[in-house]
Amino acid sequence: MVGIRDVLQRFRSGHSTSDNASISSSKLGKNGVHDSESFATPVPEVQTAAANATLNPGELSFDEDTAGGMGRHLGVFSCTLLIVGRIIGTGIFSTPSSILTSVESVGASLMLWVLGFVLSFCGLFVWLEYGTMFPRSGGEKVYLEAVYKKPKALATVFFATQAILLGFSASGCIVFAQNILVVAGHEADRWTTRGIALAVIFFVTAVHGFTPRMGLYLMNSLSIFKVFILVFIIVTGWVVLGGHTSIKDPHANFRNAFAGSSHSSSDYATATFKVLNAYSGWSNINYVLNEVKNPVRTLKIAGPLGLGICAVLYMLANIAYFAAGTKEEIMKGGVTVASLFFKNVFGSEAQRALTVFVALSALGNVMTITFAQARVNQELAKEGIPLPFGNKFWASNWPTGKSPLPGLIVHLIPSIIVIIAPPPSVAYPFILDLEGYPSQIINLLIVLGLFWLRYRKPNAVRPFKVWWPVAGFFLVAAVFLIVDPFVRPTNGVGDTPPLPYYLYCLVGIGVLLAGIAYWAVWRIVLPRVFGYELVPTKETLGDGTVVTVFQSKKLR
Repeated sequence: MVGIRDVLQRFRSGHSTSDNASISSSKLGKNGVHDSESFATPVPEVQTAAANATLNPGELSFDEDTAGGMGRHLGVFSCTLLIVGRIIGTGIFSTPSSILTSVESVGASLMLWVLGFVLSFCGLFVWLEYGTMFPRSGGEKVYLEAVYKKPKALATVFFATQAILLGFSASGCIVFAQNILVVAGHEADRWTTRGIALAVIFFVTAVHGFTPRMGLYLMNSLSIFKVFILVFIIVTGWVVLGGHTSIKDPHANFRNAFAGSSHSSSDYATATFKVLNAYSGWSNINYVLNEVKNPVRTLKIAGPLGLGICAVLYMLANIAYFAAGTKEEIMKGGVTVASLFFKNVFGSEAQRALTVFVALSALGNVMTITFAQARVNQELAKEGIPLPFGNKFWASNWPTGKSPLPGLIVHLIPSIIVIIAPPPSVAYPFILDLEGYPSQIINLLIVLGLFWLRYRKPNAVRPFKVWWPVAGFFLVAAVFLIVDPFVRPTNGVGDTPPLPYYLYCLVGIGVLLAGIAYWAVWRIVLPRVFGYELVPTKETLGDGTVVTVFQSKKLR
């Protein structure tokens, strides 16, 4: 496996002395952007694909799309933390026990964490090629628009339905509420939990919307805090393995580590989903590239660095967990494997401290998701898709002129609904599954689009090129993640009984189909019925943001 240091050396080549040089300069100096024949080989300096009008995604040019807001203020440090803060939520404190329960051996469990790391890096490399070709905010929205240009605006609306309706941060808010109530010694009843969860999402929205720099500082601070917590667990694990604690045999789980491994492919598939969910967030920088300094260079450094940090921390934290508890204890202890770790090493009182740590980790995760998702919502509105009250308000940086509060509100609304509406026992796990499934379909379209662009535009500027086998491996994984949920699980009912185990897949597909229907009504049905055509125009808002506005022109 390629070392983190080697990867970083490969990504350091090819950066510009300024943002403008990295995007649109026709003559780059010695610090210009490098195209690469593979992820390891630098080649002569060229400009990025953003300057190529035939590849321009959406209605706005690069300069128009990047206008407005706070400008480029995110460097390598903040971008690395943007990935770290998004990936490290609450999963690493709980998921290892459920993965061990699925595969039934410590060795198989650790191998799945390695597999999750490899798959995540494959995805990251695909997104790096796209992100360096099109260094603008929006992530998958931009890449779908660049590949699937016809029918016009279909890719935008198709993605918007999934991003807006399923782009919520309810789970982190609820985890924060539940843990805070435990610390306070208060019963975590339904409406108290919901009340605290609502307070969290309103607080995060207000901080990012009205005091964007304070929001960034708080978000970075919580990300650093999460790293320190995992480092503390890892160092404690080394102490345990050294025999300096009350743990009698810390090496027991590592002898015959694969003994008792499950032989069911379904068990491994279920566990793989959980691992990949714990790694989700490696594409977070791609959503905010309009605010990144030297975006091509920064993305190529911060992306692998952020994911690499999380992968190392995850592996070592798992080893620490398995050193401090027996296999049977971890499998029977429920989902809070970190709680068992603290109890075995430090005693019962230390569990209360862990509860605070998990709550703060959940808060940091909510802040990071909300920060990025608001920028995606803003980019969707800037493309002119029909929204209530018109798209200009939702595309703006009102009221500060620096942060997209309207985009934050778009993220806030579905989060409130998910926190309040469903009963937690059945609907909540269903919604969590539903949230992720359409994203797998989007990922498949993205990687297929990468192959299509390589075929149709072989000479397009690519400051970074993913190696073909890496993209192919990610393609196979994307197909697997789409098909496997339809396979009957071992228990026959899945994790959302009495609902059918495949229902969330069908509903997820329905959400995407609803986007196609919405586009058809907007672009085809209404214009034909009322005899008009949609003509795109561009307007510059008071905060400098440029938006596309579709006007109805009567046909003669």
